[in-house]
Amino acid sequence: MSQAASPTAPKAEKRPAEDTRHGITRTDDYAWLRADNWQEVLKDPSKLAADIRAHLEAENAYQEQLLEDTKALQERLFSEMKGRIKEDDSSVPMPDGPFAYGTAFRKGGEHPRFFRTPREGGDEDVLLDGDTEAEGKAYFQIGSADHSPDHTRLLWSVDDKGSEFYTLRVRGLSDKRDLDDRVENTGGSGTFNADGSGFYYARLDDNHRPSKICFHEIGMDAQGDRLVYEESDPGFFMNVSGSRLNDWIFIDIHDHETSEYRVLPAGGAGSAEPVLVAARETGVIYDLEPGGQEFFILTNADDAKDFKIMTAPAEAPQRENWRELVPHEPGRLILSVLAFKDYLVRLERKDGLPRIVVRERTSGEEHTIALDEEAYSLGLIGALEYDTETFRFVYSSMTTPAQEFDYNMRTRERTLLKTQEVPSGHNPEDYVTRRLMAPAPDGELVPISLVHRRDLKLDGSAPCLLHGYGSYGITMPASFRTNPLSLVDRGFVFAIAHIRGGKDKGFAWYEDGKRDKKENTFTDFIACARHLVAEGYTSHDRLVAEGGSAGGMLMGAIANMAPQDFRAIVAAVPFVDVLNTMLDDTLPLTPPEWPEWGNPIASKEDYDTIAAYSPYENVRDQSYPAILALAGLTDPRVTYWEPAKWVARIRDHNTGDGPILMKTNLDAGHAGASGRFASLEEKALSYAFMLKMVGIRD
Repeated sequence: MSQAASPTAPKAEKRPAEDTRHGITRTDDYAWLRADNWQEVLKDPSKLAADIRAHLEAENAYQEQLLEDTKALQERLFSEMKGRIKEDDSSVPMPDGPFAYGTAFRKGGEHPRFFRTPREGGDEDVLLDGDTEAEGKAYFQIGSADHSPDHTRLLWSVDDKGSEFYTLRVRGLSDKRDLDDRVENTGGSGTFNADGSGFYYARLDDNHRPSKICFHEIGMDAQGDRLVYEESDPGFFMNVSGSRLNDWIFIDIHDHETSEYRVLPAGGAGSAEPVLVAARETGVIYDLEPGGQEFFILTNADDAKDFKIMTAPAEAPQRENWRELVPHEPGRLILSVLAFKDYLVRLERKDGLPRIVVRERTSGEEHTIALDEEAYSLGLIGALEYDTETFRFVYSSMTTPAQEFDYNMRTRERTLLKTQEVPSGHNPEDYVTRRLMAPAPDGELVPISLVHRRDLKLDGSAPCLLHGYGSYGITMPASFRTNPLSLVDRGFVFAIAHIRGGKDKGFAWYEDGKRDKKENTFTDFIACARHLVAEGYTSHDRLVAEGGSAGGMLMGAIANMAPQDFRAIVAAVPFVDVLNTMLDDTLPLTPPEWPEWGNPIASKEDYDTIAAYSPYENVRDQSYPAILALAGLTDPRVTYWEPAKWVARIRDHNTGDGPILMKTNLDAGHAGASGRFASLEEKALSYAFMLKMVGIRD
């Protein structure tokens, strides 16, 4: 359907606002869509200005009109995707002391219930029922639920706005009643002290930044909570955690390229002074893993680009006491470390694929858990206990549903605990997964993981969905995903582009896709698209691109750089107004994001770099692909006005006839609708849009 024959698209009023930085003046016609009272709106969406709300509602109405003819298809897609989810699914309970803890869903339920059983098995004791707690709420999200060391209390958190301001509650596990304790404006998690008489947590300031670590004594007024540590630099994230032995509390302070830890004993009531481990040093990252009398330190210090493992005495963990245990090996990226009484387990990535290595702490002997598929995903779940021979991991591929194993580190035996069920049916033999290498403009080879039906004719006629992210060093796993099967079973190729900006090929892969090298992220994705066409998997007029958040920024960039390569683009909560956001140091994530993107306030060089690719700044007169942008009104990470401004500007310049659509969830934030089934409605909308754009109607 062309725009000429369609309902009239909303036209945002132009209210030019000028901004001058480094002697450069820019005019933003749509700056007014940024609510001056955005902090209030996060906590109370009804505070949104009437003219802004009217525009968002007009965009929603237009999107509904343009996709009205897909309503039946959306319902079928929703039903299909829901049919692949085991409605009464439950986790395999994990042992801890006299109990084993797990989560489960009831049939038709949107939210998990948290339960425990006796360690050796028995009846479930429901500790917290998410569906019951969510009754009557338009949005509801449980942030965390953790039991106290003595198993008598549950610390849990909830966000009922989508703004990610969580309220912490304490529940007695004998009567399943919440105590009067309510700690508001937290990051969503906390950790008990050793005797369970109180807990540590991160308190958010008005700009949604975790500026303080506090201790709450159960039974006391939260207004009097003890300040344990305050971070004065708004550019650093902060959280607090404990240890499996309940002996240490860790305060983790970090941005995207620098980290710092402070530790204190878990005993007492938060009165101990946190001890600095190693002062922050720009570019030096380290993580602590407690291991009894010693700490294990995963770090890139001393130019260990792909990380090494050090040890230090727990009572004296300062940098001068670090000793090397696992040396740096270029090309082997160590991702995480878990310490147990007799073993050390690490998850690492080599040759683009993950693997798990188990090391005996006494002898230093190592062995690797063997896996076979061409492309796969591996996740380290771990264990709740320290003195154990068994840990848990999960394995899947793009054709193989997730398999959860217990692994005995002494006997090297793996026990299959659970295989992901697909109630509507799934035969892995009906599908083929492949790993391709796309040549980038500078000669690098960019991995592509893909899946399609085995009977698909690969003559360039198949539609294809190419998914990408490419920021913050986040690796896109080649894991089993049930939702894309609705496209694959309709003849699509589903592909993931492992582009620079992630750590898919090591830490250098991340560094080559950030700051002044950010353009590599975009050109890598375009190279993947062109390689899929060249290899006969699809054609440009059948190719759809998808990305969310920073992946949505990727979508905005490729729309400007190579619009002719894509039939359609879906951008979920897209970070497309990069320059203006990085110039606004009042926004929650702006100062912590400067190491990732650059600081355009302080540096003209950074300003110029960001301005050169920021999707909003680079919209120009050309024929754009069809676009669907998705936003959340209470999103503190990518604010709703970014996609709203972007869509308005594209409409000003688009010379093509592909629809430019936007939907704002007025009851949700960054993660979209809450609940495991409600979120499928947004996915069904996205897929229906894609299918319509490539001419598939059912």
